Amino acid sequence: MAESEELLSAWSASAPPEDRAWEATVPGPSLAAVAARMASVPRSFLDARVSIAALAGDVLRPRLLAVSHEDDDRVRRGAAVGLWLVASEDLVEPFAPSVAAAPGIGRAVDALALRLSPVVDPWEWLSDDERREEAVRTFLLWAGLRPAGEDVTTARSLLEARDSLRRNAALAQAYAAHRHRDEIARRLAEARAKEAAARYSSE
Repeated sequence: MAESEELLSAWSASAPPEDRAWEATVPGPSLAAVAARMASVPRSFLDARVSIAALAGDVLRPRLLAVSHEDDDRVRRGAAVGLWLVASEDLVEPFAPSVAAAPGIGRAVDALALRLSPVVDPWEWLSDDERREEAVRTFLLWAGLRPAGEDVTTARSLLEARDSLRRNAALAQAYAAHRHRDEIARRLAEARAKEAAARYSSE
């Protein structure tokens, strides 16, 4: 099993800044609808023998970062829950609006697998209402959605109030350090790209 910090680092390196993610959100389905669907995840999706790579191949086009870490049971279960939310639109009924069609749907599944499951085991999402709400809000954010009827400020404050990572001081500190390093690396890469483009256009 991977260390929680290692999984959070993998997520941090791939995810855009949260401010940018929040700014890009649009109204999504109701929190209650997604939470009820999450609670009904079939046990077959959570079976330890299920390959996340195969399941994702059936359900989702984008390649999941979580596949590289599926030997961790928490990651596998977290990804499976996210994939169930996507697959359920065909198997049960579509959300309004659809989550499967959301621009960040692959990242949303990875967020459950790599951002949340290292901190809160996915079994808790299914047994505890508050942890399930945290999981749903996390999923919607990274899909590019926010719960129906909530503006960005409200949705953000409600997720932050339930964020288990913020409550775990040691992990939160390590995660913040990863995010800081990754943001510096991103800015340097952007600056280099602009510099290269400027050089190219002046030649």
